Amino acid sequence: MKAVLALLLTAVPALAGPITPEALPGAMQGADVVVLGEVHDNPLHHAHQAQAVAALRPRALVFEMLTPDQAARVTPALRADMAALEGALGWNASGWPDFSMYYPIFAAAPEAVVIGAALPRADVRRAVSEGAAPVFGAEAARYGLDQPLAPEDQSAREAMQDAAHCGKLPKTLLPGMVEAQRLRDAALARAAVQAMDQTGGPVAVITGSGHARKDQGMPAALALVAPGLRVLSVGQSESDPGPDAPYDLWIVTAPQPRGDPCDGIN
Repeated sequence: MKAVLALLLTAVPALAGPITPEALPGAMQGADVVVLGEVHDNPLHHAHQAQAVAALRPRALVFEMLTPDQAARVTPALRADMAALEGALGWNASGWPDFSMYYPIFAAAPEAVVIGAALPRADVRRAVSEGAAPVFGAEAARYGLDQPLAPEDQSAREAMQDAAHCGKLPKTLLPGMVEAQRLRDAALARAAVQAMDQTGGPVAVITGSGHARKDQGMPAALALVAPGLRVLSVGQSESDPGPDAPYDLWIVTAPQPRGDPCDGIN
């Protein structure tokens, strides 16, 4: 009961629902952590994130796209030069969309500490086969990774992984994919805790909208380990997620033109 009360008391937005990018700065006031979701290859989503970061003026930026080692390479001088920063991060080899979409986010908070939440690919692969808890390590229980999901939640998450991979994954692999997602969510939450401890906040988290979900994503893991934080989850979508969207607030945009994403999955 106390944990539920704490979450209610620390909720940031007075109203939940769709929001315009122009209204978002006002809605972020008072938040310790703002989770800014995205569809990774949509330039408009990154423009909205940069606008939100400029308004929030966070003391720390947490990126799903960066490892801790990459984040440690970011210097004030590099942040003034997009090409130099891109090269120092080895962005072109990372597999993420074009750096020109992400650079304005760095530039919007030039004095913010940059923290990376990405895990080595080998660790993510281990989570698929061994589970999230042994890979995450000693703090796994604090982030809820030692507990199995409720059967209906497990089934729902497996269905989401199946859809995300166009139904082309072996069904036996889906539980492991769910574990990998849980590991990434916990790693994002851990990075946000580190950012708060290091700077006192506010903290902006740049991540995919799947990780921004309150019900099962990074905010859920963060609520377990730091229930007193005032966390605002902002999703961005290319279609209306409906009134039960799993975010505090959400922005709907036109879809980015792209080919069939299932064509590249064997």
